[in-house]
Amino acid sequence: KRARMQKRIQKENEQYQKEMTSTYGLDQIIGHSRPIMEIYKTVALVINSSSTVLIQGESGTGKELIARAIHYNGQRRSKPFVVVNCAALPEQLLESELFGHVKGAFTGAFTARKGLFEEAEGGTCFLDEIGDMSMPLQAKLLRVIQERDIRRVGSNVPVHIDVRIIAATNQPLEHRVRHGLFREDLLYRLRVVPITLPPLRERKEDIPLLADYFLKRYCAEVNKEVSTFSSSAMDMMCQYSWPGNVRELQHSVERAVTLTTNTIILPEDLPESILYNFPADDDLPDIKLMTLAELEKRYFKKVLKETGGNKSEAARILGIDRRTLYRMAERYNIAIKDKEDDKGN
Repeated sequence: KRARMQKRIQKENEQYQKEMTSTYGLDQIIGHSRPIMEIYKTVALVINSSSTVLIQGESGTGKELIARAIHYNGQRRSKPFVVVNCAALPEQLLESELFGHVKGAFTGAFTARKGLFEEAEGGTCFLDEIGDMSMPLQAKLLRVIQERDIRRVGSNVPVHIDVRIIAATNQPLEHRVRHGLFREDLLYRLRVVPITLPPLRERKEDIPLLADYFLKRYCAEVNKEVSTFSSSAMDMMCQYSWPGNVRELQHSVERAVTLTTNTIILPEDLPESILYNFPADDDLPDIKLMTLAELEKRYFKKVLKETGGNKSEAARILGIDRRTLYRMAERYNIAIKDKEDDKGN
């Protein structure tokens, strides 16, 4: 019975590792801009080493995704990947979380406890928001990197560890070093392999690829058939500054897929922050300089273009039936042809 249970646990672990490797494969680093291609090359070169990596970039640029890609595609993939948010815990609690403690080390320490460095044995410890770590803890972390051992809180007995350290920050650590808030020697130890993730506004050529990736992902999750983005919706997304970076883009596409009733993502499906950021449509002349009939004709053509010629979708957006759509097309001398995806609707 124990042998069968052990075999089942082993198979479950193997399946988990396959799923993690697939989820965080190198192909999940989406983009063809020069900065992303350089990052892809660096990650591919560093995955099978144990060198310490420092990932820098604004919030939402995908620092943890890069850290997981390094871990789950490298030789440590079968061992734990442990995440520590250095900004989320007060100093004393963070020290105990990292290094563990012995019984009676402080009030409430009723039993001895392993720290996260020990829990990550053989694997990777991802130290997120490393710039917020206190100076005393920075000194202890420096010793861990140099000596590869830790001391639990309340103990002087060293415990050897084999852990790869990947650190991340959204702060310029050089600036914090100059202001005496971060140890320069620790910065050098962490920055063996530096990776800097650019904000999304500096790699806008990647927005269509990222948006399409998230569109397919969330369509599969909610079982919806949304084929693409309209050209105007994509134009709006490419002109938006994305202060929340890739994370904001991801959430915007998820929202659009969840709320849309269309077969393509239209501007009306996007968040207000994107709509209000978009400048007036220069293709549409000033209403005062055109007749109402001309305005109607131009808008009619615009809707047909945005829907890819899908008459059912165009009629729904215009609020008219199919027969009226054909009459308008005839009135404005606009040829519309039946398409395979529109037949039977």
